[in-house]
Amino acid sequence: MGRIAVLLAVFVLVGKVFAYTDITPEEFQKLMEDKDAIILDVRTPEEFAKDGHIKGANLIPVQLFKYIYLEGFRDKKVLVYCRSGNRSKSASQKLEEMGIKQVYNLKGGIKAWKAKGLPVEYGWK
Repeated sequence: MGRIAVLLAVFVLVGKVFAYTDITPEEFQKLMEDKDAIILDVRTPEEFAKDGHIKGANLIPVQLFKYIYLEGFRDKKVLVYCRSGNRSKSASQKLEEMGIKQVYNLKGGIKAWKAKGLPVEYGWK
């Protein structure tokens, strides 16, 4: 029992442990089939329109996460992506800090998605 308490104390002192899941483009596409899943693009509006985005994605730039609280996402699968996977990792951590339990990060971002030949939309639809 003492060892468990020490390990818990270490996790608290060192920092939070994040449980979001990195997934492949194919896994991401499969999770998109869930009607209740929320797809978040955390890039800039310019990237969203010009570089293409995944159909059904909601644009919320990661820079805005410190100003918003997404309580309505708590019981949903939240699929997150950016250009290469770095900003979406940060966004995934912030989503978990908000209490969202089912967070999935697209490993490699939309670059990996496009490399697999998966569909993207351009502009604002």
